Amino acid sequence: MSTTQQGTHSLAFRVMRLCKPSFHVEPPFRLDPADLFVGEDIFDDPLAAANLPPLLSSQLTKSMDSSDLTYSNRFLLHHPSDAMGFSGLLLLPQSFGAIYLGETFCSYISINNNSNFEVRDIIIKAEIQTERQRILLLDTSKSPVESVRAGGRYDFIVEHDVKELGAHTLVCTALYNDNDGERKYLPQFFKFVVANPLSVRTKVRTVKETTYLEACIENHTKSNLYMDQVEFEPAPHWSATVLKADELHPVDNSSTGGREIFKPPILIRSGGGIHNYLYQLKLASPDSAQMKVEGTNILGKLQITWRTNLGEPGRLQTQQILGTVHLNLLNHTDRELGPFDVRLSQNSAHEEKNVMINGLQTILLPQVEAFGSTDFHLSLIATKLGVQRISGITVSDTKEKKTYDPLPDVEIFVESD
Repeated sequence: MSTTQQGTHSLAFRVMRLCKPSFHVEPPFRLDPADLFVGEDIFDDPLAAANLPPLLSSQLTKSMDSSDLTYSNRFLLHHPSDAMGFSGLLLLPQSFGAIYLGETFCSYISINNNSNFEVRDIIIKAEIQTERQRILLLDTSKSPVESVRAGGRYDFIVEHDVKELGAHTLVCTALYNDNDGERKYLPQFFKFVVANPLSVRTKVRTVKETTYLEACIENHTKSNLYMDQVEFEPAPHWSATVLKADELHPVDNSSTGGREIFKPPILIRSGGGIHNYLYQLKLASPDSAQMKVEGTNILGKLQITWRTNLGEPGRLQTQQILGTVHLNLLNHTDRELGPFDVRLSQNSAHEEKNVMINGLQTILLPQVEAFGSTDFHLSLIATKLGVQRISGITVSDTKEKKTYDPLPDVEIFVESD
């Protein structure tokens, strides 16, 4: 796991990851003595059912004699909890182990002097290097370690909130004066990979003026995850309520007043366990009475916090979750207008269209009363990622046979799944 620059050095780094211990599980399969000697049908006889347990208990008491050094009873169940294989002991981590996005990487680092003489004026640096950046965790340049005696060591602890996936390198360097006064430079590299602890799959559906967001969270780790918080933070002009099957009324997430003071964590089991969350989203009412169009496909993002079996915390924030493009058409006249046809113009044949309507090319809107408004949405398909501009949205009054000027362009952000 560690690589070092060639050359003879008095110092060497030793790195140990600091994390909670795990339960020690004994691999041998244990058995109940009754299963070894008799079958289940023996308990059909009332006399046998009454006498067998005391008989087996007396034999077990004899076999547990401390003078018996053969440990012949080590595979027998002495307590129902023995069936789980837990020995009651905790096992300290023997390696870096699995490191997941959203966790805090904590490492105990020791720089050892393996020579027979003192090493002086030591400048130590510890950094985390990823594919995107280099993060400084420790730098003793302004206050170098004065000396480390022969056979001695200098210890320190570093922490880093893991926010990137993929390959990571813990880079430890030391600049020091050797016994002969030579200034030496020691680099050592400790590599590890950060994996994704969970996946979040979302599905957005719109029914009339209400949007429903379903989020499915899947556990990819080898330990159970206890969800402390899975909250949806809506984008501006949106409000959100979480819908629960066991509640008569939804819980409002848009203000702190609707949050529960205490709620038990939700267990998502290891190795593919899932849990679904459902949110109801609504656009805020328009605040002005003029002809306008408002468009956005950004709904908000999820804040997720969890703990593992022994309480180690983790936290993730999803990217912005996208929905359909919502539009609002207002009648700024003193008379009723409509019905209307809404379409995405394709007049510019030479212009490449990166966003197209998914489904019917024309949307029918009912009449709009004087100074009234109506909401509608476009279901679109994007052919390119990033910020895309939707232009050429036209509205036609089918009764008056009048086509209005194209509505203002709408910008949306398209990202990959």
